[in-house]
Amino acid sequence: MIRPATPDDNKAIMAIAEAIGLFSPQELEELGGMLTEYFDSNLGSAPQSGSLRDHFWIVYDDGEPVGVAYYAPERYAYGTWNLYFIAVHPDRQGEGLGGQLLHYVEQTLATRGERLLLIETSGLPNFERTRAFYRKHGYEEEARIREFYKAGDDKVTYSLRLKP
Repeated sequence: MIRPATPDDNKAIMAIAEAIGLFSPQELEELGGMLTEYFDSNLGSAPQSGSLRDHFWIVYDDGEPVGVAYYAPERYAYGTWNLYFIAVHPDRQGEGLGGQLLHYVEQTLATRGERLLLIETSGLPNFERTRAFYRKHGYEEEARIREFYKAGDDKVTYSLRLKP
């Protein structure tokens, strides 16, 4: 079941992020801060343009969260969104859960009339499986900024045009 994340999911989301082994301790700390800010925002009110309520954390829940995705609008662009984070616990990878999360995000945005989903990731060799996942799901490499994150670590941007 895919559902909106709740504050009770915070610990499980952080455990998934740590378990995939792609993030440094500093990046995990920043992710924890993002989650805290998100859950501390006024989650009960209607979305307001430019607010944290335009951002969405969702989880794939199989008795407890085993996958997570975070997406938000691109500022100053009409109908363009970013998928900032998607992960499935390593114990559950290969079951199609990541694809289901990704498809859910795409369908949710397409139904709303949004037009473009962007994904940025690292060009490091240990992210090849991540890049292959995006290509498998129809995403095209749009740009590569060499040594963006640090020396030897390119930023690779993928895109998908959303279809209603």
